[in-house]
Amino acid sequence: MFETALQGWLVAISLILAIGAQNAFVLRQGLRREHVAWVVAVCAISDAILIAAGVAGFSAASKALPWLGDAMRWGGVAFLLAYGALRFRAALQGGESLAPGEGPAASLGSVLGTCLVLTWANPHVYLDTVALIGSISAQYAPHQTSFGIGAALGSFTFFSALGFGARLLAPIFASPRAWVVLELVIGATMWTIAAGLAFGG
Repeated sequence: MFETALQGWLVAISLILAIGAQNAFVLRQGLRREHVAWVVAVCAISDAILIAAGVAGFSAASKALPWLGDAMRWGGVAFLLAYGALRFRAALQGGESLAPGEGPAASLGSVLGTCLVLTWANPHVYLDTVALIGSISAQYAPHQTSFGIGAALGSFTFFSALGFGARLLAPIFASPRAWVVLELVIGATMWTIAAGLAFGG
């Protein structure tokens, strides 16, 4: 069972390692040191819920509701375009307002709201957790639960490292220019993901 849990951990890490909307947001909050524990908790708990649904076979919902995939896809495109535009606007405003510790901090409510939308409105999250992890777990029958637990722990490990480890990069981001570059990279990442969803079929 331990080996099965370890496989789940490794699968989860490999799936969420690539930079994406959710990861970019966690990184940004970690650099700003704003509500990091809350953001990590929301991401990890959300992933655990989705992984549990996938392991339990909830991915069959996409077959029962043929329109669900397209609805998630275009909803995700719209949100990613809007969020990317906000990041480009922040970059155009310059780095001063982005420096950690300067300017008004974002409220916990607004941060959690953005985090929840980036998580639950992101089709890639469902693909990785519900569809892929759910289908892979079936290969480890009758120990799917151990696989799912390992995958959930992998998600928690990754988001904790990303959120709390971001402060190690703080000296680099003491420069306003570095924050501008980060905002541009995040904005470009959001739009690239949106284009992939829109034109990737």
